[in-house]
Amino acid sequence: MSWLLVALVVVPLCASAVSLVAGARVAEAATVAAAAASLAAAVAAAGSVRDGSTLTTAGGWLHFDALGAVFLLATGFLYTVVAVFSIGYLRADARRRDYARFARRYFALLNLFGWTMVLVPLMNDYATLWIAVELTTIVSVLLVALDQTEAALEAAWKYIVIASVGLGLALLAIVVLYAAGTESLGDSYIPRFATLLSASGHLPVVPVELAFLLATVGFGTKVGFVPMHTWLPDAHSEAPSSVSAMLSGALLVNALYAILRFFQVTAATAGASFPQKVLIVFGVVSLVLAALFVLRQESYKRLLAYSSIEHMGVIALGVGFGAPIAVAGALLHVLNHAAAKSLAFFGAGSILRRYDTKQIERVRGAATALPASGTMFLAAALALSGLPISGIFRSEFQIVSGGFARPAYVFVALLVIFVNIAFLGIVWHAGRMVLTPADASAERGETSWWMVGAMAISLAVVVGLGLHVPGELSQLLRSATELLTPGAR
Repeated sequence: MSWLLVALVVVPLCASAVSLVAGARVAEAATVAAAAASLAAAVAAAGSVRDGSTLTTAGGWLHFDALGAVFLLATGFLYTVVAVFSIGYLRADARRRDYARFARRYFALLNLFGWTMVLVPLMNDYATLWIAVELTTIVSVLLVALDQTEAALEAAWKYIVIASVGLGLALLAIVVLYAAGTESLGDSYIPRFATLLSASGHLPVVPVELAFLLATVGFGTKVGFVPMHTWLPDAHSEAPSSVSAMLSGALLVNALYAILRFFQVTAATAGASFPQKVLIVFGVVSLVLAALFVLRQESYKRLLAYSSIEHMGVIALGVGFGAPIAVAGALLHVLNHAAAKSLAFFGAGSILRRYDTKQIERVRGAATALPASGTMFLAAALALSGLPISGIFRSEFQIVSGGFARPAYVFVALLVIFVNIAFLGIVWHAGRMVLTPADASAERGETSWWMVGAMAISLAVVVGLGLHVPGELSQLLRSATELLTPGAR
């Protein structure tokens, strides 16, 4: 099954090259085919490691285990639904003089972005992991600036500057961790995850803890942890809605995946208490600020951006609580958030195409103007708020249960309070946009059934994971949880 890892690396690159030189329709087909193939390969590879085994190829440079599988599944799913949604989203501008050129460039970058994000959970050492995360930054900046408006260019520059500073700190974290291993591993070794884990009993505690703190701040800049989050609302707001879905559902959690690789070594070296406390602090602060900002947003895309910060805080708390049920809930939340946030941003994109505004106050009667998209946008808002029967309700319930098991009553109380505050803000804003009466002169009907189809797929996953988690996925989550909670009961 190791050939699947090679296919995951090669297929998106090939699609990117085809998209760049072919016509718009060929680029669409190549992108959907590459994304679907990547998702199929991700599912097959995840199935082969769900029992805790690993896949390794390319001389050990590509490595895949249950923890990486969770994040690869989120990326593969988003890559696929975004590819489908993008067909309708771009065809709305088909009358533009430069449409063919724009479409080729968009799909080439989209495939390249998918490739960089697929790379992250396949890397086998901290150095190449950092390179992969850096590549996601470079390509996603180009996608944020793709519309070439003044606001988009400003958001892209802000993103690249802040993310580069953060990734500089992350690189310093790798240097410190590498230096910590020189006493037991020698002056020249490859800082692979398994190598450092096997030597964890001989690593000095203070440098390893320092490396984790630097990694959390550095990679946390990409995650959107407060106070390093300031690039995120602008970038998510100005990027095309399809790109915003990938940024929110895959880019942020891939950076969190990098933090979890540092978490493993730190917990094995110094015990889990220190890294758990660090994640709890960043999780609580991010959750509190994001929930408060959700209440006062005027742009629905910025509203969804702050919702992403909130959910990154929830995932950090789940891992920080440390109880296996909470960690499993956090990993399930990665998948639920990917599905729910893609649904939300797709709905936002459909609304933007119809109303030509990002302002909440200027959108009324979306359920009438866009019967399918408007209704599913409201469903996304309810799902992101954690209402039954969404998958997010299930994963947040597991995280809360784990918080009580730890016990961490104060932090559980903060989690419940501010998740409910975010719920009030999101539902209030989305309800006004969708349920208020529409203008009698407003155009009615969907912009594209490609867009509706992509939303329907995301909605099916959101509801499906709320009703039932397949046995194979449950086994994968258990295996991934064991990698983050060794010896836990």
